[in-house]
Amino acid sequence: MILPIVAYGDPVLRKVGKEIDADYPNLEKLIKDMRQTMYNAQGVGLAAPQIGKDIRLFLIDATPFAEDDDVTEEEKKVLEKFNRVFINAKILKEEGDEWAFNEGCLSIPEVREDVFRQESVTIEYQDENFDTHTETLTGLAARVFQHEYDHIEGVLFTDKLSSLKKRLLKKKLEKISNGKIDPGYRMRFPNRKK
Repeated sequence: MILPIVAYGDPVLRKVGKEIDADYPNLEKLIKDMRQTMYNAQGVGLAAPQIGKDIRLFLIDATPFAEDDDVTEEEKKVLEKFNRVFINAKILKEEGDEWAFNEGCLSIPEVREDVFRQESVTIEYQDENFDTHTETLTGLAARVFQHEYDHIEGVLFTDKLSSLKKRLLKKKLEKISNGKIDPGYRMRFPNRKK
């Protein structure tokens, strides 16, 4: 089932997600619905807060990035298989130089900006079977992970912009919050007037 994606301005996007365990109700269906919702909106990631749930769960399918001309052969091999569920994720270490990449977000449609993030992250998470994994991600895989991880920490990519950029985006963000946009997928707007 395709779920509505929560728009910028909804308080759930600012909550730090709660950890979950294997007894979380209907988790398998939730993951399936989130995946369907993400693909319907042509996203490469979707976090539970974006569908109104303040839990530490997100999905990533970065396989479309494998087709970019800019990625190295080594990175292409990683991205071709980077389709996962992350539960109770933690960043253990961030390393490397910060680099800019033009990011967008399904909760903030029609806004794209360059965001600086570190190039490498060491992470720990559980998969959908609650098996624990520790690994290091680099490049685009690290970036997509960091973006989705921010969602379960109550942080949006717009928070990482300069104060000037934020002021320039203020009206656009108000339009999104008020539902005065049509992104082409189901959304729930916090301030839309009936």
